[in-house]
Amino acid sequence: MRVGGAAGAPPAAGGRAAARAAARRPKRSAKKIVAWSAAGVLVLMAGTGGLIYYKLNGNIKSFDADAIAKDRPPEAQADADGNKPVNVLLIGSDSRGKSNSDLGGGEEGGARSDTTILLHVYADHKHAVGISIPRNAMVVTPPCKLPNGKWTKGSSSAMFNAAFSTGETDEGNPACTQNTVEKLTGIRVDHTIVVDFSGFSTMTKAVEGVDVCLPEDIYERDLNEKLPTKGAVVLKKGPQKVEGQQALDYVRLRHGIGDGSDIGRMKRQQAFISSLAAKIKKQGLNPTTLLPLADAATKSLTVDPGLDSADKLMSFGLSLRNIDLHDLKFITLPWRFRTVDKNLDIVQADANKLFDTLKADRTIDGQNATGEQPPEAASPTAPAAPATTAAATTASVPASPLATDAANRNIKVSVLTGTAAAGMAGKATEQLKAAKFNATATGRADSTKYTTTMVRYGSGQKANAEKVAALFPGAVVESGTAPGLTVIVGQDFAAANGATAAAGSTSAAPSTPGTPAPLPSSVTADARSADDNICDNTTYGSGG
Repeated sequence: MRVGGAAGAPPAAGGRAAARAAARRPKRSAKKIVAWSAAGVLVLMAGTGGLIYYKLNGNIKSFDADAIAKDRPPEAQADADGNKPVNVLLIGSDSRGKSNSDLGGGEEGGARSDTTILLHVYADHKHAVGISIPRNAMVVTPPCKLPNGKWTKGSSSAMFNAAFSTGETDEGNPACTQNTVEKLTGIRVDHTIVVDFSGFSTMTKAVEGVDVCLPEDIYERDLNEKLPTKGAVVLKKGPQKVEGQQALDYVRLRHGIGDGSDIGRMKRQQAFISSLAAKIKKQGLNPTTLLPLADAATKSLTVDPGLDSADKLMSFGLSLRNIDLHDLKFITLPWRFRTVDKNLDIVQADANKLFDTLKADRTIDGQNATGEQPPEAASPTAPAAPATTAAATTASVPASPLATDAANRNIKVSVLTGTAAAGMAGKATEQLKAAKFNATATGRADSTKYTTTMVRYGSGQKANAEKVAALFPGAVVESGTAPGLTVIVGQDFAAANGATAAAGSTSAAPSTPGTPAPLPSSVTADARSADDNICDNTTYGSGG
């Protein structure tokens, strides 16, 4: 029986049942899911559940610690105050065990992990970033332990999601996936959490649905291409609330939107978990609701030995309670299409910059999130801003009314660093957020020589640009070629926020020794914050 329904969608009648029945036949491409959503939000909820988690000890399963590789990246070191980053691997399983086949789980045996996210919780425990790893990215897989106790030889090139299916068991092989991620990133994974279909479905129903958005109507045949006709609408265009089976349909959907690739699906998965986290953080869950939810969800959990009890899960969840939704980011590992097949290659040079950034506990826009927060290092006096391409005007709009302007919530602003002083984009972003703008720091500008903060606007955005510029005294407003609004933070803003500069610098030098280079746009361009609009950035490519 189908759970829930899209508001306004025509009844599916027998066609939808046929779609589900056909979806249970052996066809891997129709069996994708992001059950990691349940895992990720479960740990967020642990902080609200208190001692009720102790009831759940008997539910939690852990995998064999002996299957974790012995040759591992080093553990992150805590600072003088005990601050330490935590890396959590979130895996969704399409195992056909229990009731999962009724929800679209695998039929031919074994389990697959078609979506995996590496969640890096920074040492300040106020920022976190989730990195989606494409299931069909070609990677090096290290030796992994089989159910019979023997170890594989590994492979120099294999699809990433093959690691989880090593051994072909219904439980999957989370240790092998963990070993592969550590090999790929050089980052030590502290915890691994696997959630299957039933756990995901239960959680979405327990929170009474999750707000999502689609750019097109989705028909039955989009979920099962074997159907002879497109059938009824099962997910409608635009904003809506989904739960249970509909939530599963949303997060595994590929066809009918964009180019039908996994890239668009990962964008929707990131939007989904953002929306789910936002709802739980906003509303909270009382013990009456949380206990049956956690009871059902933990029955679908497999974790590493470090999280194998309710008190360990609770403690970990409590450690995440101070992460603001805007500071919970999602990105996708840099990739490129292969010319020899339909799989992906990781852009290793850009990926390595990302891994170095995480190891240094810098956010994707360059903020120091180590927890120690040393003073901003000296940076050079910046020369004049680069020449503009259009007539520019100095903003003179008074700043006083902005903080109470509710319309600002609909104005999306990208913030770039145009100065060598560290952390300025983050500070500017917080200033915009305080004035209710929908602002996101997205990386470095084309130069670090901007003496004056610039606000560039696309077609029809001049009035909004002037409102934004009023927050930055002396900022220059100019038209640009890119759509929307972009703030380029200059040395004037840095100086007003306590940063100074020394003459002679012409590049984005690290603010402290060992600070990694700025991340490329292949990493930051499509970054999502958990408080972004649910309709933004949910597809990729064109066609259907």
